[in-house]
Amino acid sequence: MFERPDVGERAVLVHIEFTAHDGSEDPGEFRELVTSAGVEPVTMVTGNRKQPSPRFFVGEGKLEEIRDAVAANEADVVLFNHALSPSQERNIERELQCRVLDRTGVILDIFAQRARTHEGKLQVELAQLEHMSTRLIRGWTHLERQKGGIGLRGPGETQLETDRRLLRERIKSIHKRLEKVRKQRDQGRRARKRADISTLSLVGYTNAGKSTLFNRITTSSVYAADQLFATLDPTLRRLELPDIGPVVVADTVGFIRHLPHKLVEAFRATLEETRQATLLLHVVDCHDGRRDENIEQVENVLAEIGADEIPQLQVFNKIDLLDDFEPRVDRNEEGIPVRAWVSAVTGAGMDLLFDAIVERLAEDVVHHFVLLSPADGKLRALLHEAGSVLSEEHRETGDTVAEVRLQSRDWLQLLSRAGVSQNEIRLEDRPL
Repeated sequence: MFERPDVGERAVLVHIEFTAHDGSEDPGEFRELVTSAGVEPVTMVTGNRKQPSPRFFVGEGKLEEIRDAVAANEADVVLFNHALSPSQERNIERELQCRVLDRTGVILDIFAQRARTHEGKLQVELAQLEHMSTRLIRGWTHLERQKGGIGLRGPGETQLETDRRLLRERIKSIHKRLEKVRKQRDQGRRARKRADISTLSLVGYTNAGKSTLFNRITTSSVYAADQLFATLDPTLRRLELPDIGPVVVADTVGFIRHLPHKLVEAFRATLEETRQATLLLHVVDCHDGRRDENIEQVENVLAEIGADEIPQLQVFNKIDLLDDFEPRVDRNEEGIPVRAWVSAVTGAGMDLLFDAIVERLAEDVVHHFVLLSPADGKLRALLHEAGSVLSEEHRETGDTVAEVRLQSRDWLQLLSRAGVSQNEIRLEDRPL
């Protein structure tokens, strides 16, 4: 479709600091992105400007410097750590005579390589097509308007218009198929909700160690690597927790600074797992120098997808990279766990993390000492059947004091099945 220079494996990177803009991209992270895409970064051209040039994004002097770097390193592609407009991309390509991609293009390329499932491939294709639709004109500026054949005489349709129409139809088709996927996911979520199964969703900055932690928690073998966007396709696993019972753990795609909005839109079906979660495990690379900024970026994306109100437990991962750091759990003023310090690689602190998860999910758990008479045999049998009796103390009167611990909804269901109202239950006041 496009008559553009081919993309090779040797890249010149361009990073410009703008004094008039806050929150510039991290050049080190961009180098990681490029390496994750399987491209060899041969050099990085840096510079400072007040604001981007409308025509070339950079000044003409800097453009000459980039041209010299391409020639000296025999590079095949120039990658900008910025978002370029279609006209800027076209103008720079014309000047440099080699392929030019912006930051969004690089991220899309990585996503295209990583997608494994049918759903993931559809989502990536949708994002690529929507990105491509604004850049179609570069390939067809040399073509004249087509002439219609017999019965089709007239101005006809330009090749550009044909491609735009085909793109629109393909995008519409993918939207329909993704909608079907979304409905299937909704059915699964509704079934879990009916069964009262809680969902833990792992979120965090890309390469924070979500998949490694997921494998450690669930004893799974999900692909995990020290690279950006190793996970694209959501993975769900069932896990049994004490006092809580079965929960579903979901591993999701990592976030990144200024994640292109089209990607967030394309991955809406995947991100629904996060939006519908009972508790978010926000995995943070505690060894990263930009840790606080990464946390802020994740919070921004969570707000964008409407998941910022969901209860959250921060998991500060990779403590094995810190000097003499022991696992621990931080609590807020109310004593609720808000942060667990662990290492998913070595397994350090995993028992503390499980305790913190159970505590957060068990905020709705009842712990009672119930005085049961011989006539309460049905309730006692049901409590034992549910595995919620921690201890029993038998008295000479024939009464039994049972220490029970279970979720409040299960407690109410058991009382209902036993035909006992809450007012009829005799509780003993003891220190727990």
